[in-house]
Amino acid sequence: MELSGFQRRYLRQRAHPLRPVVHVGGAGVSREVVNAVDRALLDHELVKVRLHEPQDKRAMARELAESASAQLAGLVGHTVILYRAHPEEPRIELPTRPGA
Repeated sequence: MELSGFQRRYLRQRAHPLRPVVHVGGAGVSREVVNAVDRALLDHELVKVRLHEPQDKRAMARELAESASAQLAGLVGHTVILYRAHPEEPRIELPTRPGA
């Protein structure tokens, strides 16, 4: 499922008060980082991940989202906002547009 622009905006608004729960260091997107993001998404559905000195932050954000089977909701500075609905009990209801 691809997020639409207004859904990404909604998720960025919800993520604003959140603190990053995972930090990606110089080693980049390792298996341990992906496992930590996976656990965080399972617990919270919407998480922030802080990238420290990335070579290409956009590529790293896409790689992290793809590796964790999550949607990239935003990239603000060096902070990635990821969303993945809980498989059994989703807590965040994404807005929809009438007629969509």
